[in-house]
Amino acid sequence: MTHDVLATGPLQCNCQILGDEDSKTALVVDPGDDIPEIEQLLERRGLRVAKILFTHAHFDHIGRAAQLKRSSGAPTWLHKLEIPILESLDQQAAWIGVEPGEKVEIDHYYDEGDVVEFAGHELRVLFTPGHSPGSVSFFIPSLERLIAGDVLFRDSIGRTDLPGGDTQQLLDSIRDKVLTLPDDTAVFPGHGPGTTIGRERRQNPFLEGLSEHAESALDDLT
Repeated sequence: MTHDVLATGPLQCNCQILGDEDSKTALVVDPGDDIPEIEQLLERRGLRVAKILFTHAHFDHIGRAAQLKRSSGAPTWLHKLEIPILESLDQQAAWIGVEPGEKVEIDHYYDEGDVVEFAGHELRVLFTPGHSPGSVSFFIPSLERLIAGDVLFRDSIGRTDLPGGDTQQLLDSIRDKVLTLPDDTAVFPGHGPGTTIGRERRQNPFLEGLSEHAESALDDLT
């Protein structure tokens, strides 16, 4: 399994590309911009897009994705609570100062506990609202990886000052869903460098006071 991270667009959103070398297929998460560059990477890898997933519907994560859906024909997934955010793409583009994009068609809506299968691996959907109403993260147990969207970053957390954001809800999501994962879990955030659950549990200044509860929950699971 290959895992490429391509920072795209003016906000440098991390597009995650998982590739299966046997089937020559790819799962693409948050192809929000720079679609030609994403397609060039896929071509170099010899991969065909099988599925397109979105962690949420902010412009930098989804604004240009219609181009990739059209060229690949791949089905798309989003949480249903993100529909109002998706409908506001033109307004979001104005905030960023870029041209509006074509709204991508969504084929499937996932919920907490859903599993997306890809190349023999399970991507478990974690409902992690707070940054936006329907933000999700994807935990891949077989790879010990979390694709976190804009929920958790290295030394930071997602912003909550945009419409639908809620700071306490975001902290609850991190405490109850993210920090209960094993410390060795590699975290691939929506922006910036990667990290691990253990590092953020110990060093992230925004998570002080959350770890004790999370460690207790992890003990209950083991």
